[in-house]
Amino acid sequence: MAKPTSRFVCQSCGAITPKWAGRCETCGEWNTVVEEAITARPGPAGKAPAGKGVAFVGLAGSAEPPPRAATGIEELDRVLGGGLVPSSAVLVGGDPGIGKSTLLLQAAASLARSGRRVLYISGEESTEQVRLRARRLGVADTAIELAAAYNVREIAASLEQANDAALVVIDSIQTMWLDAIDSAPGTVAQVRACSFELIRLAKAGKFSLVLVGHVTKDGALAGPRVLEHMVDAVLYFEGDRGHQFRILRAVKNRYGATDEIGVFEMTDRGLAEVPNPSALFLAERRGNVSGSAVFAGLEGTRPVLVEVQALLAPNPGGSPRRSVIGWDSGRLSMLLAVLETRAGVRLNQTDVYLNVAGGLRVTEPAADLAVAASIASAAFDKPTSPGMVYFGEIGLSGEIRQVAQAEARLKEAAKLGFDSAALPRRLAHGNRKLVAPEGLRLEEIGHIADLVARFAPESGSGG
Repeated sequence: MAKPTSRFVCQSCGAITPKWAGRCETCGEWNTVVEEAITARPGPAGKAPAGKGVAFVGLAGSAEPPPRAATGIEELDRVLGGGLVPSSAVLVGGDPGIGKSTLLLQAAASLARSGRRVLYISGEESTEQVRLRARRLGVADTAIELAAAYNVREIAASLEQANDAALVVIDSIQTMWLDAIDSAPGTVAQVRACSFELIRLAKAGKFSLVLVGHVTKDGALAGPRVLEHMVDAVLYFEGDRGHQFRILRAVKNRYGATDEIGVFEMTDRGLAEVPNPSALFLAERRGNVSGSAVFAGLEGTRPVLVEVQALLAPNPGGSPRRSVIGWDSGRLSMLLAVLETRAGVRLNQTDVYLNVAGGLRVTEPAADLAVAASIASAAFDKPTSPGMVYFGEIGLSGEIRQVAQAEARLKEAAKLGFDSAALPRRLAHGNRKLVAPEGLRLEEIGHIADLVARFAPESGSGG
């Protein structure tokens, strides 16, 4: 029986099927299954060549931590864990036009100013287009070496000779093409093969490799998931075009902390660092409006204060609407059920709109208390205290649970001038006493009903 010479591969998830289908059975995407040729494996008579074996070493060793090259952009270095590591591969993804190429060109220019050799290879733009961006950013005088190429075989020949390169930027991996693969650029096979070849060159050449990756309409990186496993760090560049803020988030980092963020502001001169994002996120906050609460959050190792806004509108007929921006919609539904069941706040005929101001997306459960406070404030039309921050996780029985890094959150609140904090009730058998900054009053809350009582009309105390 003759062996098949082609197979059908989903360009969204990489699933392989023996025949074509209009819809991928694995990921459910339509019109993503493409036929790809099967490359014959080397070896006489179909037999694989014998391997030479590998050398094993002991677990204990005296290897020094890998040296890092600071990019000169502190927010980027924070997300990377201190800078670029030689022989490492970093994948940067984000929506079109979000600023990926701008950020990397600024970082490349900063490294070039420090005397390091930087190579910038673009498969999407010509060298003149990159020069236009460099002039707009004010970095045209740096010694970055540009090339407009997409053939990985030709790029590899140049990189093998560039022994003194410190950084190589590939913009983007979806435009790269390897002639040994019989498929178009951007397909799963091409992205996988080109990435493997470029990462192999980075490991052998001791330079840092940065790959720019496209994202799908769902926000996931386009191409095979194996690409994220091949690289050492995966960074997502997030942001809303309606806001000037941009968030660089690490979702994988073999040389640093995950979930670390860097905050940037998009200006006409490129991306500017935001060293104090809390003050920026709260700059337009009005403290005398109901439905607003300040959440003392934690992004990686950085405490960040953001405003959580809630708006309730009556909806006597039909299904009530739940609209969320910057938070998990499923968690909002759970929290609304807890408020109604455990605290008696009737929301079954009310539309609920929730927004995290500033364009930041909050993922940690510690935001539960701030969200509940904003909803209770809107429900009873009573503003929260303008000098109070909230953090704490809410369970299904209505209890307020402890969260990590409480002291770091409190220090950030005190630094920005807040005078009180609502937080979970400390356990009597806790291992360590919580030390609050001087001048910051702590108000412990044990149950969600206690929080709602601060806003209910029969209560005489303010929230």
